[in-house]
Amino acid sequence: MLSDSAQVHPWDCTLVIPAYNEEARIQNLLSDVSSFAGELIFVCDGTDSTADIIRAFAGERPQLRIRCLVFDHRLGKGGGVLAGMKASGGRYVGYMDADGSTAIDQMVCLFDRLGKADGAIGSRWVPGAVLVVKQSLTRRVQSRLFNLIVKVLFGLEYRDTQCGAKVFRREALEAVFPDLRATGFEFDVELLWRLRQKGFSVDEISIVWENKDASKVGGSDVFGMLTGMLRLRLG
Repeated sequence: MLSDSAQVHPWDCTLVIPAYNEEARIQNLLSDVSSFAGELIFVCDGTDSTADIIRAFAGERPQLRIRCLVFDHRLGKGGGVLAGMKASGGRYVGYMDADGSTAIDQMVCLFDRLGKADGAIGSRWVPGAVLVVKQSLTRRVQSRLFNLIVKVLFGLEYRDTQCGAKVFRREALEAVFPDLRATGFEFDVELLWRLRQKGFSVDEISIVWENKDASKVGGSDVFGMLTGMLRLRLG
């Protein structure tokens, strides 16, 4: 559905980062993303001092375009991303995980792809991907099984729907905002599914990725993702 091809200027980009109880590792991420020329929106819906750390960092660096949205209730991963996207001002909007598994230079590469596509998602499972530090064998097996379920339920041919590195043109996002229902970790799947239904093009790009610390996705989250996807698919 891409109507034009244009150069993507960093100033026109917004990067959303959901940061739920990330006080232990948010400082390292802030140091990395400080090189980003666009808008940075952090969404804090936890109970620790993550928001205070971000605000202090932003206050010391007024040249950076940092916003911190704070909520007194849990939004969920998808809910946090959606809140940040709707509050963004950029022509191009993306999101990444707060654990820093994807470096900011990789996000910039994804944004560059929006000159020719409606969206671009980072992938750990396409040729050319570099996994500096891999996940455990158990996590990799779970990832492949989850991907198979996604293909069966939604017909999506992407090899990695859950990599936390995605960017989109604003007009594509605004076309699907009214349809989005998921607020959990299944949000990524629904977003890609809705975009495909509307005829938008989303490229899957190899990425340099490094597993950082323990995943916050537990057994209950996996069950919630599966049940959430079933509810979406069955209407």
